[in-house]
Amino acid sequence: MSDVLPSTLRRRRAMVLLTAAALVGLGLAWTLDRGPDGDRSADDSDDTRRAAVRVELAAEAWTLAPYDGVGAWVDVYDWTDEFTGSQPSVGLEDLDRMAEVGVDTVFIQTAHNRSAAPGVIEPDRLDAMIDRAHDRGLHVVAWVLPPLVDLDADLRRLTASAELPVDGLGVDIESVEVADVADRNRRLLELTDRLRAEVGTDKALAAITPSAVHLQVVNPGFWPGFPWPAVAAAYDVIQPMAYWSIRDQALRDGGLYVGDNMDRIRASTGDADIPIHPVGGIADGVSVEQVAGMVRAIQARGGPGGGLYDWASSNAEQWAAMAQLRADG
Repeated sequence: MSDVLPSTLRRRRAMVLLTAAALVGLGLAWTLDRGPDGDRSADDSDDTRRAAVRVELAAEAWTLAPYDGVGAWVDVYDWTDEFTGSQPSVGLEDLDRMAEVGVDTVFIQTAHNRSAAPGVIEPDRLDAMIDRAHDRGLHVVAWVLPPLVDLDADLRRLTASAELPVDGLGVDIESVEVADVADRNRRLLELTDRLRAEVGTDKALAAITPSAVHLQVVNPGFWPGFPWPAVAAAYDVIQPMAYWSIRDQALRDGGLYVGDNMDRIRASTGDADIPIHPVGGIADGVSVEQVAGMVRAIQARGGPGGGLYDWASSNAEQWAAMAQLRADG
């Protein structure tokens, strides 16, 4: 992707940087005001500085940059104690490995409607993973799947995730728990409006959507009338779940499936310029050749990058095939 941001995002970023700088300045000034006999300890001062830096980091990075390059996906069934029976398959060392194999961004599921936590899950563990990823030079994008049944609860999980020191937020749009399609669309767009009101217009948000091929070819009854134009207007980047491994015959082809998805999304949104960062996979069911085909399809259509779902089921050879999408490549 070009390093020239759309004008709206340039304005958003400028406002956020000013806010972050002001907060950092306030935090530093407050710390310096404390003399040697003040009632704050050295550890407290360190916490203040660290918090200010984290605010600056999260605010500065809510641009399109995290979607430029190679993405690895992690869900709650990989990293949490709650959803793995205290046997997570993804831990801190995996962030090191991601950096080693050329991942630019880790997309991590931060909340779940079936979790005992009303907001983010296991915040201490999650915080450590975010810090480790940043230490290794990775962007971190939080993602949440709202069932759209209880919009207040959905918004609570999304805003709690947005308050983490992450570099972006994605809304996973795939739940069909609300059976009536018109009501489902209304709820999705209402939640989107409420989320935008909470995070502000200065934040780039991602729509993680169903495969357009799935909706339009494989199973048109799954979500008829999916609101592509409204989604494109409300979100800054689209990330279709282009899992060709679950398809049959000709559609079980990384290049064909991803390319057709990108073409259909652009046609359906009426926006030829919206950034599309496809999510390929599922990784343990795809070949290196198919991954290479996905990469070629993305490059041929000027996509900023792409990812694999998911990290836990992937292998080193697949990430080597993804290398041509690297943000610095």
